[in-house]
Amino acid sequence: MHGITLLLLPPSSTGAAIDYGLALTKSLLFFQAQRSAKLPPGQRVTWHGDSALNDGKDNRVDLTGGYYDAGDNVKFGFPMAYVITILTWGAFEFDARLVAKKEFQNTLAAIRLGTD
Repeated sequence: MHGITLLLLPPSSTGAAIDYGLALTKSLLFFQAQRSAKLPPGQRVTWHGDSALNDGKDNRVDLTGGYYDAGDNVKFGFPMAYVITILTWGAFEFDARLVAKKEFQNTLAAIRLGTD
């Protein structure tokens, strides 16, 4: 029960310093690690290469792009649409903070890959 109580306390009362800028950067790095496409220049996740460039080709449909779901090789449309919607909303609401942390362009790139 004590652990649950700590989760309900405001961050300042736990004594732990929280670096929200680092959390933001790592969240956007997660998107880069889940990319399923020809990767753009500036990819910060260097161990990840281009992937799934022939998706749908055997049926004459272009299914390349987007994101893998949960780190596996599956792409689900509705969860991706939801995540991209929330990411876009966040970019709209917090654009000045994203610019200040130099993450605005990375956010737009994440949105673009999901919408394209």
